Amino acid sequence: MNASRASTRSTLYAALLALLVAGPIAGCKKKSGDAGSGSGTAATAGSAETKPPAPSGSIALLLPESQTARYEAADRPFFEAKFKELCPGIEIKYSNANQVAADQQQQAESAIAVGVKVMVLDPVDGDSAGVIVNTAKAKNIPVISYDRLIKGGSTPDYYVSFDNERVGKLQAEALLAKLTADGVAKPRITMINGSPTDNNATLFKQGAHSVFDGKVTIVKEDAAANWKPEEAQQLMEQFISALGKDGFDAAYQANDGTAGGAIAAMKAAGIDPKKRPTTGQDAELAGIQRILAGEQYVTVYKRIQPQAEATAALACALFKGEKPDPTLVNGKVNNGTADIPSILLTPIAVTLDGAGDTESIADSVVKDKFYGPDSAAQICKGYEAACTAANIK
Repeated sequence: MNASRASTRSTLYAALLALLVAGPIAGCKKKSGDAGSGSGTAATAGSAETKPPAPSGSIALLLPESQTARYEAADRPFFEAKFKELCPGIEIKYSNANQVAADQQQQAESAIAVGVKVMVLDPVDGDSAGVIVNTAKAKNIPVISYDRLIKGGSTPDYYVSFDNERVGKLQAEALLAKLTADGVAKPRITMINGSPTDNNATLFKQGAHSVFDGKVTIVKEDAAANWKPEEAQQLMEQFISALGKDGFDAAYQANDGTAGGAIAAMKAAGIDPKKRPTTGQDAELAGIQRILAGEQYVTVYKRIQPQAEATAALACALFKGEKPDPTLVNGKVNNGTADIPSILLTPIAVTLDGAGDTESIADSVVKDKFYGPDSAAQICKGYEAACTAANIK
């Protein structure tokens, strides 16, 4: 791993965490001179100061699906914990659309109807979700586009995500470096991309192609419509049927779930996945264990805790009608309608031993306790020998 690059990433990560721990919202302290609601009787000297009423109200957190483990296991709990710390007493109305855009539309309409004051929306369909944003903003409800960019002629107030084109580049660069190290002169690669309705999937694909094009031959390419492993498995079965067992050298998959499906198809066809490098994303436990076993070559790890906590800080500030600390916002992303103020975090490629510009499992998900205090124990269950060899403890 490049030491200077790792140092920069660590510094940025530490700075963001410091902001969140110290109180990331500028001006969030209550003003001592604010007037409360009175009865019309003037306060007399020496009388007890009237305490302002406790804040009340609600916000909405709308996530897109549960097929990818991160949403229920990380995004939701990290967001809720930080928001409750920063804005105690405020209700969080939570819904998961399970990859059905129409359901998410109904969930959003219900949240708007009950008067939520802020909406955090991770869209199933980035284009159709523009209607949700426009409806919310017509009611003066600010919207944070979380993880996936919302388009559809809308202007969400903020966007919090990762550099998603960089995700695809990291996947492709790691795969190409592995093939070069293995002596594969003219690599033939299959590609299984993510859902076409997910703007992030489009960016992953663009990033990967920016590395692959002109350097490899893409022998088959398709998309898992709903990010489901079984969809990827069916696609890989079709690829193998069309190409033959020896018709490709490596397999690009957009995330760990689809990687698992593709690897299952390879194994069922009698192909040793250890000899066909594969990509993934999200550092899911199953994906990390496949890397330990040598069945998956690389995943892309996205530190979800700072992403979710920065979003909670934004949501709390917006709820209070205050401007967030400007140091939280580090860029702008154009959604086709406007430049959206954004918080963009840096993704990290992870391999078993940190080859090239990647980080090792031990120095990333284990060091960060990504799955909780017992992360190493969870990873190593059934993989004890591999963990010992990889210095995971």
